[in-house]
Amino acid sequence: MSKAYVFTRFGGPDVEAFVDQARPEPGPGQLLVAVRAAGVNPVDWKLRAGKRRPGAPPAEFPEVLGSEVAGVVEAVGSGVEGFAVGDAVFGNPDTGGYAEHTLLPASLAAHKPAGLTFAEAAALPVAVATAYDGLQQLNLPAGATLLITGVGGGVGVAAAQLARHRGIQVVGTASAGKKDFVESLGAVHVPPGPDLADRVRAAAPGGQVDAVFDLVGGDDLVAVAALLPLAGREGKLITAAAKETVGELGGAAVARARTSEVLDAVARLAVEGVLRPQVTATYPLDRADEALRAVEGGHARGKVVIEVGAG
Repeated sequence: MSKAYVFTRFGGPDVEAFVDQARPEPGPGQLLVAVRAAGVNPVDWKLRAGKRRPGAPPAEFPEVLGSEVAGVVEAVGSGVEGFAVGDAVFGNPDTGGYAEHTLLPASLAAHKPAGLTFAEAAALPVAVATAYDGLQQLNLPAGATLLITGVGGGVGVAAAQLARHRGIQVVGTASAGKKDFVESLGAVHVPPGPDLADRVRAAAPGGQVDAVFDLVGGDDLVAVAALLPLAGREGKLITAAAKETVGELGGAAVARARTSEVLDAVARLAVEGVLRPQVTATYPLDRADEALRAVEGGHARGKVVIEVGAG
């Protein structure tokens, strides 16, 4: 049997539970992975609440939480090339991440470099890869100014580091308590709240931004959309938080590549020291509920990771 943390129906934290389930068997194109670490993301609780992507398959309850893992291959399905039993890997699982075992599609997996811990590798497939894809989409030149809303979370931290590596100046919104943390990333800190657009203008070099990478949505998204005329180019507002409404404001959702090549690229950047996954809190699997509450509460700084098994 394999221990997992699941949700039994759509709803709040009360629908979550620990269960023992049969160890999954890999199908064609899949890897059976003994999970060593699982990243925790806002998408996890949003899926539990019933916010599923258009076209996503119906939920089959109980559904294991978690959308990024790192671990060790225990079995290989038919048709898989490039992976073998015993390989350390990371990626986006088919069957959830808050578990002792999961199935990982080989097309969404990559080899974990020796220079990264399992916890660091588990922080890459969602947060860092989303940041990487977003910056590729924006394609800003060196010297441009990027506003990142919610810069203190997992995606924002990665986006700030990657942008600075490209020579892009970063202004980031985050709570007052994260000011020092945000500035340590090389970003100019602006707290959210009333008159946000005016305060961003005051903080931005030259009083303008060239693009917005939104990770908050809601009122902040509406406020920063007012900055778009300063950029002068449609589509320089992207969001990972309000995909349904961003088009009305002249922007677009982050276009996720979701490939092994992107995972390899972000892993290389992490090993080279261009970015640090910024794992700021870890929890054992039997405290997965606490890990998810830390992220769902919106106050987590950096990346929260659940550690499973022997690392």
